[in-house]
Amino acid sequence: MWLQLGGSLVAVLALAGLTWLLKLGRAPPIVDAAFAVHEAEAMLSGFEAREAIVAADGETALVHGRDDSVAVLKRHGAHFVARRVRADAVRETPEGWQVDTGEALFGPVLVRR
Repeated sequence: MWLQLGGSLVAVLALAGLTWLLKLGRAPPIVDAAFAVHEAEAMLSGFEAREAIVAADGETALVHGRDDSVAVLKRHGAHFVARRVRADAVRETPEGWQVDTGEALFGPVLVRR
């Protein structure tokens, strides 16, 4: 019984290590403003982007819309997700831009400088 449990644990850890080595299950970082604009427009119906700010680590981005709304993008597992927020939900801090999405499950987002 213990041998079977130990073998299963080793197998699971080996698969997790292989996944990490091959970089599977992770979306590529947000590389530039054009990528952020494209993703925001694709995910949010009717959203027309004007400009984007990409976090230094490529994990998050702010995309300013033509209607003065803001789209915030963040990594969620192997994909990116986006939410549209009002411009007053974004405030500048020394670390970057803090976005209060108003959603408990999405949570606040920090777009780092």
